[in-house]
Amino acid sequence: MRLLDALGIHYEAREYEVDESDLSAESVAAKIGLPEEQVFKTLVTRGDVNGVAMAVIPANTELDLKALARASGDRKIEPVSLKEVLPLTGYIRGGVTALAAKKDYPVFIDELAQLFETISVSPGLRGVQILLNPLDYARAASASFAPISRFK
Repeated sequence: MRLLDALGIHYEAREYEVDESDLSAESVAAKIGLPEEQVFKTLVTRGDVNGVAMAVIPANTELDLKALARASGDRKIEPVSLKEVLPLTGYIRGGVTALAAKKDYPVFIDELAQLFETISVSPGLRGVQILLNPLDYARAASASFAPISRFK
């Protein structure tokens, strides 16, 4: 949120109660009162050519690994293991964000985000979501839009 403040980007923070047994984006959507398609989850991946990248996709979709590989310039891309997430990003599961991670990894936001005036993403902390314009989010995360998800 400090990064957004520094960039002058308007956002709204919404707090919710964390359930350690259910950290799913679908659960978060219900708790903050937004449809699942407006709540975006951040996944950490590793490609065979370009290394680590972040994928930001709607809660009601799953990551299309082939599409992300095409967008990132990799031949093959896979999710990183859960134990790698904290060392790579500085964030824990349920609180991963593309904003101000340990390193500036390439970030790809599913193009569906552009359908909404406002999307919700984690600010890097469990129990809080930030609502902001997807174009502002892309600017803050130095991200690009690409078709990287598919419906479950």
